[in-house]
Amino acid sequence: MNPKRLTAGCLLATVLAAPAFANDSTAELSTGGLVLKKHAGIAMKSEDLFISEREVRVDYRFLNTTSKDIRVLVAFPMPDIAIEGIDDMLAIPTEDPENILDFHTRVDGQPVKARVEQKAVDAKGVDRTALLKSLGVPIAPHLQAVRDALDHLPPASRAKLRALDMTVDDDFDAGKGQEHHLAPHWTLKTTYYWEQMFPAGRELRVEHRYKPSVGGTSGTGLESPEYRASKDFRTYRADYCIEPSFLAAVDAGKRRAGPTAQAYFEKRIAYVLKTGANWKAPIGEFHLTIDKGRADNLVSFCAEGVKKASPTRFEVRRKDFLPARDLKILILQPVGAE
Repeated sequence: MNPKRLTAGCLLATVLAAPAFANDSTAELSTGGLVLKKHAGIAMKSEDLFISEREVRVDYRFLNTTSKDIRVLVAFPMPDIAIEGIDDMLAIPTEDPENILDFHTRVDGQPVKARVEQKAVDAKGVDRTALLKSLGVPIAPHLQAVRDALDHLPPASRAKLRALDMTVDDDFDAGKGQEHHLAPHWTLKTTYYWEQMFPAGRELRVEHRYKPSVGGTSGTGLESPEYRASKDFRTYRADYCIEPSFLAAVDAGKRRAGPTAQAYFEKRIAYVLKTGANWKAPIGEFHLTIDKGRADNLVSFCAEGVKKASPTRFEVRRKDFLPARDLKILILQPVGAE
């Protein structure tokens, strides 16, 4: 695919993260759609995908092209949660230790009760779920309850986890003298799944919705000429299809804000689109809608045939679509805008 992006003059555009703001940034987690065990008899007739900061909605229509009913495993993998450093900040939209994205699904209009599988794996990929549960430590590493449980472990258990590289030292002075704590150092893998019957010769409608993980940064390096000249900028430019017309729009916003003021802050959404290439044939009808939230926000994503549908929404329609790359969306919001 040879992606093209919106021009800043008529549709507004892009933004990206700068290393200079890393200390004030929250990392987004890549999310996506349903994953079915690949079957030659099941085709995706259509996919209607809506993405905004507040919600992701996907409406699929599958067709069993054979003369027999087909039962396959349907799964929705949550993004992995890994705490790589003690100061990591991840954009996790709920406090639910299992359903971190508030995921819901329906089949032909009826709610589906999915099962959930969760594992805590160490840096070598070894499943340590049973060990953590035996010690009374929750396996969702982003929760404060995990750090509290680690603090209350007996010395022998703390030493065991440390030896397995399941924890890292977290030493700090919060005004009461030096404190020593342990921080979690494992990856949480969560998958919702169920078995689904695809009736012979007819379409089946599958819908799901969830809250996306929206990363953010308190500023944007795009306001810095030095950053625009850097190697990092070239990488982001390719990821988000940044064009000169957009940089001109950023410059205009910067002039309005003043030379010493920050004009924009950014939000980022990552969506795994390539799983749509796993079917019997390309997606028959693909419809993507991206809502940037506010009319004065700037938004950028790599896609062909983008059309403006409203002051905040942009659409892409494709026939016989075979996704070749995942989707990265960047939203630039004026500082002070609610």
